[in-house]
Amino acid sequence: MLLTWRRWRRARPFWGGLAAVLAGAELCAIPLAPLKIMLQQGIAGIPSVLMGLVMIVMGLSAWFTPHYRGLAGVLIVLCAAAALVMSNLGGFLIGTILGILGGSLMFAWQPAPDAAPAEPGAPAASGADAEPGDGAPAPSGP
Repeated sequence: MLLTWRRWRRARPFWGGLAAVLAGAELCAIPLAPLKIMLQQGIAGIPSVLMGLVMIVMGLSAWFTPHYRGLAGVLIVLCAAAALVMSNLGGFLIGTILGILGGSLMFAWQPAPDAAPAEPGAPAASGADAEPGDGAPAPSGP
């Protein structure tokens, strides 16, 4: 069970998604009030809730569909920067900082390359003795 969890967590931008979900939850929780009061205060609380929901959805999409991590990371950083102006200083700066951190972690995350086990006794392909079609750079010379 623990090995399965660890394998799932490492196959996606887990920490970036977690930071984004926490940032979105924090942005949603700060302005929450009963609907009657929220409507009386006007449009002030609505952007906070909407940006928080977008951040939560993008964080979850990075977990369950990691190939959308680039788009999700950029959208989270944009929402976090917009929340700084539109939503109580970005949820008292906590939501903005978590959102920028989470979006950056998501955008920078790369899947681990599939490590194919090498055959015992087979030489490792390096740039000097590899064929030009093996993925190694072709030797250049005069």
